[in-house]
Amino acid sequence: MTPLPAFDLRPYLEELERFADGQMTAAEQTAFEQRMEQDAQLRRAYEAFAQLMADLRWVAGHETLRQRLESVDLHLDQRQAALTRIKRRQRQTQRRWGLLVALGALAVLALWLVLRPATTTPDGAWSRYYVPDAGLPAAAVQESRRPLLAEAMRHYREGHYAPALHALRRVPTSNLGQDTLLYYSGIFLLSQDDKEQTQAAQPLLRRVATQPESELARKARYHLGMAYWRNQQLTAARNTLRAVAADARNPYQQAAQELLRSGALPRD
Repeated sequence: MTPLPAFDLRPYLEELERFADGQMTAAEQTAFEQRMEQDAQLRRAYEAFAQLMADLRWVAGHETLRQRLESVDLHLDQRQAALTRIKRRQRQTQRRWGLLVALGALAVLALWLVLRPATTTPDGAWSRYYVPDAGLPAAAVQESRRPLLAEAMRHYREGHYAPALHALRRVPTSNLGQDTLLYYSGIFLLSQDDKEQTQAAQPLLRRVATQPESELARKARYHLGMAYWRNQQLTAARNTLRAVAADARNPYQQAAQELLRSGALPRD
């Protein structure tokens, strides 16, 4: 990616941070997006800010990897220590009580595993309510003219999101509208079960959502709201999905309404 030229963000920084973090009300967010369409300097500031955030995430990703490796080492040590303790206790139990008592303990453990209450994780709730994009239909793809785009959509429908993104990035921009390229790049990133990829999807979907002339703007707003939820940016998620739920022309209006009524989206 070609770096953006130096730009003084200070006059816009506070407002850009509130917009990116979803701290604006729905009305403020709409007004800001309208200003961005009309004010070239504000739009340039937003692009520079988005590039800065992307660079920071790239740096943070390396630190996250180091921390994950240290965490794995710690968990392995803890697991080995736990296994050693368990084996020692098993030998003591067998010596004192014999095989019958050991079998009884295993039966109790198995019963507990069967009867323990199931819990719903945040990712589980998100997956239950997220309505994925169906992808471009074959008639729109025109495989004979755009084989790379057809390959990207085929990988996406098969659940192979990284190869889908790789193929999409090779599609010439002359063959695909910029908003379509940004939108499906965001969708492919959001579909991956990875927090960093979900964060990377946000600026792409936000750019499409702020282009009212794009046919994909309304769909992008829904997926942006769901990306906020997955990243635990709950205020931004709620504000964005409320806007979707209030928009009769948004194809995801019903999905957003059902989610908001369900109470599955937690409050801050």
